[in-house]
Amino acid sequence: MTGTLMHGALAHAQPLPWTRLWRDSQALVVSVALHSAVVAFLVLGWSMEQSMPEPAPSTLKTRLVMLPAEPLAAPPAPEPLPVVAPAPVVEAKPEVVKPVVDPLVQARKLEQAVLARKRVAEQKQVQLEQDKAARQRAEQLEFQRQRALAEASAQQARVAADNARRAQQAAAAADVRQYLPISKQAPDYPQRALDKGIEGDCTVEYSVTPQGKVDNPKVVGNCHPAFIRPSLVAAATFRYQPRMVDGQAVTVPGVRNTFHYKIQ
Repeated sequence: MTGTLMHGALAHAQPLPWTRLWRDSQALVVSVALHSAVVAFLVLGWSMEQSMPEPAPSTLKTRLVMLPAEPLAAPPAPEPLPVVAPAPVVEAKPEVVKPVVDPLVQARKLEQAVLARKRVAEQKQVQLEQDKAARQRAEQLEFQRQRALAEASAQQARVAADNARRAQQAAAAADVRQYLPISKQAPDYPQRALDKGIEGDCTVEYSVTPQGKVDNPKVVGNCHPAFIRPSLVAAATFRYQPRMVDGQAVTVPGVRNTFHYKIQ
């Protein structure tokens, strides 16, 4: 049954021979008619172009006419132009446009400026403290140096004084050894001072001559008037061993002797 249906469908799908022939004849007729129309149009156009006569050329004729010259009128004098004062020039000032500043940005900049100033102030304070500490150390070192110099100078002065004292003592000892006293007589106690109970000291200065005698005795320092005369008289009786320098006896000036007046 399936084979019969398929065969019937194919028989209906294929066109009949006379139908195909009809269609081919129609197409041929249309093609011949179109070609005939084109050929007729071309022939007709060519014959119309050959039959049209050429146009005759046109001629233009001109005549030159001379007219008498008219006197030329003098041109009118130009009217003076009115003087117009120049208008004052006003310079246009540029409009200053204030920039729009963000408050947050401005606040941040102010805060940064405050922090920067604070840091600078702190740095200055630290620098000042460092300079102050450096000055204090320098002053302390200078004080210690001056103190050391003063102590060294004082020590040198003490050493020099000790050396001078030793030299003086040695010289005095040598002088004493050279002009040792041979005889000294004590002065008489003044009766007036003895009656009044007066006591005291009296120092007499004099020179020892090459002969060992006392020359130019005089009282020095504080001495009670009652003790002056007996002290001078007693000093004049002193005798010394002469001082020898290079084998020769010389005078020894500034020799002192102190007399003590006491009641026993």
